[in-house]
Amino acid sequence: MTQTLDLFPIGNCAASGLIDRAGRLAWACAPRVDGDPMFCTLLGEEPDANPDAHGFWDIQVENQVHVAQSYLRNTPVLCTEVTDAEGAMVQIIDFCPRYRQFGRIYRPLAIIRLVRPLVGTPKIRIRARPMVNWGERPADHTTGSNHIRFVGGETTLRLTTDAPVSHITAERLFRLEQPVSMFLGPDEGFDADLAATCERMLGETTAYWRSWVRNLAVPLEWQEAVIRAAITLKLCAHEETGA
Repeated sequence: MTQTLDLFPIGNCAASGLIDRAGRLAWACAPRVDGDPMFCTLLGEEPDANPDAHGFWDIQVENQVHVAQSYLRNTPVLCTEVTDAEGAMVQIIDFCPRYRQFGRIYRPLAIIRLVRPLVGTPKIRIRARPMVNWGERPADHTTGSNHIRFVGGETTLRLTTDAPVSHITAERLFRLEQPVSMFLGPDEGFDADLAATCERMLGETTAYWRSWVRNLAVPLEWQEAVIRAAITLKLCAHEETGA
């Protein structure tokens, strides 16, 4: 597979990332959008061509035959649906939380990935392989009962999940019998029900963006394209500095 720049941006004006046509997180920086590109496969070898490649985070579906991608209407929430050779289907939802909370905008340095079995019980493999020091080397990691810490660079990130941690660290193939939630963010404990909290964040983020779109002055012609362009431009802004 040849590397392309056919990419889907996600973000919240603090965190941002690029998802490729394989549903792979191919680019994301920390602690800011101009920080260390911990996910940087755009600059290196295509992961499908080199099994030892790093700088990405993907969800592989065994024997996949079809991938369809689209944004939830009027949002930067990306939906990737992967079908395998037997007709089983996986849905991957990617987004960065952004909504109003406690009278201000909540926009953490965080990326949420929700993996859901839509049809059958497909087999998947989760590979989280960030790098540090501007692609110098793979990040080291430590593990807890329900999290993985990626360390060794300017920023330490914590991946909290309700999937077995060893499935991710060993990149083990497993049957997806129930939804999996993954929250990649600051190195802090996640003191809440992960699945319920991620679903709430998805709902509130979707509502925020649709409310934001309703306040746009959008012409009648080419409305869908103009709204998508407006959302993409909004994602390019770093809210704290205005850059």
